[in-house]
Amino acid sequence: MAGSHRYKLVLNAPFTLTFVAICVLALVLSSVTGGKSDTLVFGVYRASLADPLTYVRFFCHIFGHADVNHLVNNMLLILILGPMLEERYSSGLLLLVIGLTALFSGIIHFIFFPGVMLFGASGVVFAYIVLASVCGFRQREVPITFIIVAAVYLGQQVYQGIFDTDNVSQLTHIIGGVIGGICGFRSRR
Repeated sequence: MAGSHRYKLVLNAPFTLTFVAICVLALVLSSVTGGKSDTLVFGVYRASLADPLTYVRFFCHIFGHADVNHLVNNMLLILILGPMLEERYSSGLLLLVIGLTALFSGIIHFIFFPGVMLFGASGVVFAYIVLASVCGFRQREVPITFIIVAAVYLGQQVYQGIFDTDNVSQLTHIIGGVIGGICGFRSRR
């Protein structure tokens, strides 16, 4: 039939979609368990180092979210940036970025903010933002967009970390941004 155009669904970003699905599942589990799954697995807080789940939480806190709005805000940015990053970089690099962001933000939170539970993927979002801005680099050229992203996003987080009473999430954002930048620069070699 001439002129007939069929569209088909394409699984364009399997790594990104898997990450989002795990985050959605974690929020559903939190709702079903009345937040117990967050305390058990999806939130970092000061706990005994003898508890094996303490080490699991260093990585899994990025999947937990406080509520639907928190989840949606993080997932929208991940769904916007993730497919482009998957196309540009390997899933292995994205896994490394996410793993390092989770680990470092989890450990630093564990040490410096013992009375507050940390969860959410905002550190990953900031890692993705900076990693995406590194995509524009060419040999011996620094894109102005990278400088603007670094100045606005990281500068804002440093400012809020100094002047806001809640500097927990800002520290996570800074850690994610730094890791995204380092991994982006190192992958360009």
